[in-house]
Amino acid sequence: MSIEPPSPVSAFEHQPEQVAFHRTELSLILSLYGRMVAAGEWRDYGISHLRDVAVFSVFRRTAEIPLYRIEKRPKLRNRQGMYAVVGTGGQILRRGHDLKAVLRVLERKLIRSVD
Repeated sequence: MSIEPPSPVSAFEHQPEQVAFHRTELSLILSLYGRMVAAGEWRDYGISHLRDVAVFSVFRRTAEIPLYRIEKRPKLRNRQGMYAVVGTGGQILRRGHDLKAVLRVLERKLIRSVD
């Protein structure tokens, strides 16, 4: 019976990384969120940083399912685009490479006719 010492951790082994929003991305999202809160449309949000996706969820009330999810999936960067806005039923409202352009689908909700 021989006792082997534990193998050292190599430089190539590392913890699985999480996908997260960058400061500039969060700035765009929170700017839109602030305008929608001021308009009385949104009331709460949640942020999830997972292994494959980062999600910014928007709620009308805290206890509800999200109205919209703003997702960042870096694996889709070279295909459809890594940003997407997903509606309540799971339908993708807009997808693209530019976050600002993708968020325009939600900004249309702010435009109302004035009497």
